[in-house]
Amino acid sequence: MQNQTYSTLSAINVNDKTEKKGNQTYLSWAYAWAEVKKHFPGVQRKVYEDPSGNNYFTDGKTCWVKVGVEIDGIEHIDYLPIMDMRNNAIPLERVTSFDVNKAIQRSATKAIAMHGLGLYIYAGEDMPESAAESAVEQMKKDGFKVATQEDKDKAGVIDRKALTKFMTAAKKRGETWEQVLEAIEAKKGKLDIKTNAEIYNEYHQLA
Repeated sequence: MQNQTYSTLSAINVNDKTEKKGNQTYLSWAYAWAEVKKHFPGVQRKVYEDPSGNNYFTDGKTCWVKVGVEIDGIEHIDYLPIMDMRNNAIPLERVTSFDVNKAIQRSATKAIAMHGLGLYIYAGEDMPESAAESAVEQMKKDGFKVATQEDKDKAGVIDRKALTKFMTAAKKRGETWEQVLEAIEAKKGKLDIKTNAEIYNEYHQLA
């Protein structure tokens, strides 16, 4: 059932439902929820609370939210810092209920993406896999040179979908993050700080 959910949602092109803010692309949370409800009416969202009943968590300096989305018994959880318009963490003393609500909406959208809807946006791609494959085939017919995976490996480009599969298998084998990072960098070279952090977060959220 999990594969069916992912196959259904990951094939949907959401490009006309996104908006740009600076260098970031965002998917409308209202559209994401409506679309997933259309395909899976039983979807459930859970906003986690701290022991005091607050719908956010804090380390005394900054804050974050924890939101889970469950489809057919499979829950994916996202953790998202409460941030300002520049995507900087807001200090605890300046966080408002509006900031928390906005973070919850964005976090829910990311949790939905883990089920497949709009996931390609967070992977830095322009279109879903099915549409991308069709585009590649057409480009080949039109005489364009299309880079192979070997070309991408030589250039140090990371295939995020393949990477997720690799990390999932590694985690099931009980490998540590350090072992996984060493294997990735042996093939791709030294990762920059941003990519390292993104992959680190993804690895530790894998079931």
